[in-house]
Amino acid sequence: MTKNSNSLPRPTESELELLRILWDKQPATVREIYDALNMERASGYTTVLKLLQIMTAKGLVVRDEANRAHVYRSAISQDAMQSKILKDLSVRLFSGSATQLALHALAMEPASDAELDEIRALLMRNSSVRSNGTTETAVTRSREMKG
Repeated sequence: MTKNSNSLPRPTESELELLRILWDKQPATVREIYDALNMERASGYTTVLKLLQIMTAKGLVVRDEANRAHVYRSAISQDAMQSKILKDLSVRLFSGSATQLALHALAMEPASDAELDEIRALLMRNSSVRSNGTTETAVTRSREMKG
């Protein structure tokens, strides 16, 4: 990924739709993105193309013009974008409290037993990270263990 996530603008809902497709399929041509989007909802080819051009100007995607068909890829990983959006949400709605954000999310929709086990494991890793005095986040370690 080429951009610092802090320097990128927050994507619109439509831009997030295309980013989700790119995170799943990247790199991808406009046609491939258009076809994937149309499996979810109807959209026009030129609409997808224009949105990708806007996203390129914003720095959200990178375009490879080496071939006849332009190929796009996201400029930021899915994890980095999720962190950016959640951090913004936490600051704007919960005064920066990750705890309040998590509690509110869990109160809205119950977690499965497997999800609760994952949360407990994350809390344990976070606790051990803090006690070891390291700056690595438990979320980063959790993602590395999954991937």
